[in-house]
Amino acid sequence: MSIIDPVDLTAALVRCPSVTPEEGGALVLLEELLSHAGFDCTRVDRGETSNLFARWGAKGAEKSFGFNGHTDVVPVGDEAAWTVDPFGAEIKDGFLHGRGSTDMKSGVAAFAAAAVDFVRETPPDGAVILTITGDEEGPAKDGTVALLDWMEVNGERMSDCLVGEPTSPEVMGEMMKIGRRGSMTASFTVTGKQGHSAYPHRALNPVPVMARLMDRLASHELDQGTEHFDASTLAVTTIDTGNAATNVIPAQCRATVNIRFNDAHSSSTLSEWLRSEADRISEESGAQVEIETHVSGESFITEPGPLSELVSRAVQQETNRVPEMSTSGGTSDARFVQHHCPVVEFGLVGKTMHAVDERVEVAQIHRLKAIYTRILQDYFR
Repeated sequence: MSIIDPVDLTAALVRCPSVTPEEGGALVLLEELLSHAGFDCTRVDRGETSNLFARWGAKGAEKSFGFNGHTDVVPVGDEAAWTVDPFGAEIKDGFLHGRGSTDMKSGVAAFAAAAVDFVRETPPDGAVILTITGDEEGPAKDGTVALLDWMEVNGERMSDCLVGEPTSPEVMGEMMKIGRRGSMTASFTVTGKQGHSAYPHRALNPVPVMARLMDRLASHELDQGTEHFDASTLAVTTIDTGNAATNVIPAQCRATVNIRFNDAHSSSTLSEWLRSEADRISEESGAQVEIETHVSGESFITEPGPLSELVSRAVQQETNRVPEMSTSGGTSDARFVQHHCPVVEFGLVGKTMHAVDERVEVAQIHRLKAIYTRILQDYFR
């Protein structure tokens, strides 16, 4: 009975060119590995997205620990800027290089290797479940959401879940995530009246109207933070008229803001505030203001308790560091899992995520497998 080497598995996954929404062979590889180890595997594909559900143990087991992760990766960008083949999985100077090596094929490899070895060596009284998606880096509508929808229809359930995203900013073991901020985008269109720039009184210029609106939004303090979250933020990401003429006052101006919000708000209350500010500037200026919002996820928190303590203990035993319980960073698929069961995130250092020459320290992959193995051992003890 061979022990699964998580570095070899990471390298094999990196060699799969699984740029969203391409499966690239990554889930085929994992399904073969897990099936051979006695996991019941089901492909849960929806739309262009490939997903994999794998369970060892009885369906509906009272204790069922789950791992969640993704095998899709972002595009390589300018390939000429890379010093290695982005899908070559080259190991040099103690690092494994390649797109997805950090985010997050090493995490998937570590928990898959830990799960396989654990159920072979010490079969637990319960179930071990892996949910792996190919749509985390994309729209995220047909990935983990599809897996959770399928699980609900088919009576599958995790009692607790760990998402293996990179969580440590600089040093392995320094941080875990017990929640995430919400994220939403609002797009504004201000419509005035086009005219000659020499006769501004005959036009209604939407540009200064938009500038005043954006300044009000960006200058507004949303909050000062809450118990587990930093202060919410609003960033103006674009203001544009599409107007190349210097002697024409445009008819329209467009702008977009992105809000990362804590548990003092919901997307609906923020949408109401944005709408009220848009109505206010419209009434003051006479220009028409339209707004469209898109919500990526609401803020959530898994209150510190048995799951976070379990993970924290395992990390401390393997790294001699007590991980900070954080809610910082962007969104992750934990925002979907939190509706299903308690969820936390822990993974390796994410400094090179999405970067040219993305790479992961080989020693970290081994350590991550050891942490995940200890979590499984302690959970089912």
